[in-house]
Order: sequence, then C-alpha cells, then structure tokens
Amino acid sequence: MPKALGLVETRGLVAAIEAADAMLKAANVTLIGKERTDPALITIKVVGETAAVRSAVDAGSAAAKRVGVLVSTHIIPQPDIQMTSLIPEIEEKRSPVKEKQIPEVKKPQNVIEEKPPGVKPLQKPIPEVKVEKPSEKKEETISSSDTISRLRKEALGIKEEDKLVPSTKTKRKIKMQEIEILNVHQLRRLARSIEGFPIQGREISRANRRELLDYFKKLSLNF
Repeated sequence: MPKALGLVETRGLVAAIEAADAMLKAANVTLIGKERTDPALITIKVVGETAAVRSAVDAGSAAAKRVGVLVSTHIIPQPDIQMTSLIPEIEEKRSPVKEKQIPEVKKPQNVIEEKPPGVKPLQKPIPEVKVEKPSEKKEETISSSDTISRLRKEALGIKEEDKLVPSTKTKRKIKMQEIEILNVHQLRRLARSIEGFPIQGREISRANRRELLDYFKKLSLNF
C-alpha cells in the first residue's frame, strides 16, 4: 500500500528549507525532494505513515510562517497506486524477510515404529468418555413441580406427616383464609394442581385473581 504524501508549498527558498527541517525533526517521515515553480514557489515533499505526515506538515507550515511566506499545504493519506509513476518514493517497499515464507513442516502420519521381535506395539489410548451432567432444564422442572406441590399443600392444609398415610383419596375442606393471601400466579399454579377445577388450561391463564378466588369459593362448597 502506498505511503501517505505530505506537501508544503512556500514562497522563497529559505522558508522551504526551514519547513523541511522542521518536518523531519517533528515526525518519522522521509524527505523525497522539492519542486520549484515560477515565481519562486518551492514545494517540499515527504512520505511516511499518515499520522506522522500530518504532524510533520503541521510543524513545517508553522516554521515556514515564521521566516517567510506559506502558500499552501496538503496531505494525501493513501495515494493511488498509479501515482508511483510520478512519485516512485511513495510506494512502500516490503522487507525481504517478511516476504519469505517459512515452509510448513508436516508431521508424518501413520508411521509404524519398528519393534524388536517379540515386543508388542503399544495400544492406542482409549478415548475418554465424558458423562454429561443432568440438564439445568430438568432441575428447573423438578423445582417448579416441588413449588406447586408445596403451595397446594399449604393452601389445603396438608402437613408433611400426611405423606405416610396410604394413597386413598380423601376430600379435604379448602381453607379460603389461606387461599386469599396468595397472589394471582400462586392461585393459577394451585388451580392447575387440583383435579376437577372448574376451568382448565388457557382459561386459568386468562383468569384474574378475583375470578380465581370465586372459583375456589365454589370449589370449597363442594368438598
């Protein structure tokens, strides 16, 4: 890629020399020459990185103003590649070390080492079998199920010792005092966990807290 080109044009040789000296001292740029046009207009040309050229041009223009007349300045960040026919110095020369490619050394595959007679070759290592841990999604499902079960037990007044009772279905009276303190999300979970609830599925999701409490009151009368 061509380097950036910086131009500082002055009136008179003294201002041009002062500008060139300031540019070379201010940044890491290369002076590639000067152009003289009538009447006594001299242009100093430098090349380098864009940031360095910008700093050099600023320093050169300030120096030229102090001792003479500054006509104009200009920076071309990335000259077109065809500009090298006019100014060959703007073409960035690559280091021969960088262009030299190091050949890739390929490791021999399927090389069978010769073993003395009677010596068995080493067996290939058995690949390690990774045991996948249970997914977090399953744990979340179990946790959600436990929460619904706990809310249902709290609302219906079922104690932990009731787990030891045989699995005969008995009807318990729903305590409205405990149900009325639940929020709408807890009421929906409890409604889904009760068999024979008046509404099911999406109707439970669409029902508000007041409607769910009315259904629970009707359900408590039937127990």
